[in-house]
Amino acid sequence: MSDVRDAGIRPGSASAKPRGIKIAGHPVPKGQPILELRALRKLYGAVEALKPANLTFLSGEIHAIVGENGAGKSTLIKLLTGVIRRTSGDILWCGETVALASPNEAIQRGINAVHQEVVLCPHLSVAANMFLGDEMDSGGILKKRAMTDAAQAVLDDLGFSLPAAAMLASLTIGQQQLVATARAAMRGTQFLIFDEPTAYLTRQESAQLFRLIRRLQAEGVTIVYISHRMEEVFELADRVSVLRDGTHVGTRLIGETNDAELIAMMINRSLDQVYHKEPMTIGAPIVETRGLSGPGFEDVSLTVRAGEIVGLYGLIGAGRSEFALGLYGREKVTAGEVYWEGRKVEIRNERQAMDLGIALAPESRRDQGLCLNLPIGLNINLPVFDRLSRGLAISRKREHENADRQINDLKIKTPTRRVLASAMSGGNQQKIVIGKWLSHGAKLFIFDEPTVGVDVGTKAEIYRLMGRLLEQGAGIILISSYLPEVYELADRLHVFRQGRLVASHDYRSASHEEVLSQAIGV
Repeated sequence: MSDVRDAGIRPGSASAKPRGIKIAGHPVPKGQPILELRALRKLYGAVEALKPANLTFLSGEIHAIVGENGAGKSTLIKLLTGVIRRTSGDILWCGETVALASPNEAIQRGINAVHQEVVLCPHLSVAANMFLGDEMDSGGILKKRAMTDAAQAVLDDLGFSLPAAAMLASLTIGQQQLVATARAAMRGTQFLIFDEPTAYLTRQESAQLFRLIRRLQAEGVTIVYISHRMEEVFELADRVSVLRDGTHVGTRLIGETNDAELIAMMINRSLDQVYHKEPMTIGAPIVETRGLSGPGFEDVSLTVRAGEIVGLYGLIGAGRSEFALGLYGREKVTAGEVYWEGRKVEIRNERQAMDLGIALAPESRRDQGLCLNLPIGLNINLPVFDRLSRGLAISRKREHENADRQINDLKIKTPTRRVLASAMSGGNQQKIVIGKWLSHGAKLFIFDEPTVGVDVGTKAEIYRLMGRLLEQGAGIILISSYLPEVYELADRLHVFRQGRLVASHDYRSASHEEVLSQAIGV
């Protein structure tokens, strides 16, 4: 990484090392323990989020961590990055017991994380985000040009086609994820944790990321890779560890295990078929669009009928989500027509969409689907408070009953409806987003990337939930960047490219290769 080093940044080195914290002076030989957990435990009051865990990470390996949402993966990340403190147990770094009492200590030791949800500053440039907390200055004046040039050199060297001078907010979520990865690679990384890194990446961006991961490994960086996508685990990892209900249940060499064993370890039961699909009777059209156009999409015509899943597939930015936002009234439609149950309608805003019976579970659950600082119960009831009221007063009994019913039906893992949505795992947050619309009684459900960052067990639950909605006569628009998902579930599959609908297929009437080629344009 010559350009990186020219910028004064050396991945795997101690160039940005702490002042006042002693760092191991000699790198750990490849294959020897670099980080060890001994009876590591974390309690939140009476809740045991991580039970005494013994786990060893070897220098220079790619070590995958898998488990259902709520299994303890997020807690483990927070402990290793100094965000929270352990209740008991020891952490050994390069053979020495360490505190890891703060994020700064973890970073200075060379422990970094790229989180599933981007935690950067959208109002700053890409370069400013990459140098955040380690800015170049002269006499207190920021050297913006120097930082932009250095950041661009790093991005180019990593193979990321991103403009360092651009505002972060102008990039897609997937591109922002790559910026977070580049930032971590700049910080003297010796131990790098990836949490669901490909959740929002295109196929091309994922390939870029995998090349970087292998490159970092070749330079001696230890990689911890957390993913629900088993194919990625088997493609990248040397070893894989399984967490279940806060317990480390086992570690396997990747060549000595398989999908079935890992899934059984994760959920303590067999999972015969993730993409289970019951045959449904297709009914009358619910919604039809004719030549619909708007920001990011053009001339889209399709129909969704009762009991039907209509899949929208394409690379991120292909126009799928933009079309859904236009149909939902969140973005202004510039041309075309919408027919609702055979009647021409105009949907100018979200309120009109909701009144018709359209529900949207958006792509970014944290930014668009949840009020993170509100309790679970309030989030679930947000669309239906008018139905839970008597005059001007909300019926607390009905409010609590509705929230508790959805929590129980969706198996949201929480001790109480009063827990903040921000404290929930990704899978449970997705269940909250879905749960709030079940009470609404919508006829058309738009699910945009509904299983991003959720485990196989939760995926199966979400798919079964879709089946129940279809049985009740609803229609579903399923948007996904994960081809097996829409391929196996959609009764009708539409392929988007560059804002246009370029191909349509009945259930399994085209091969994976054909659909992917149409999405890419080759």
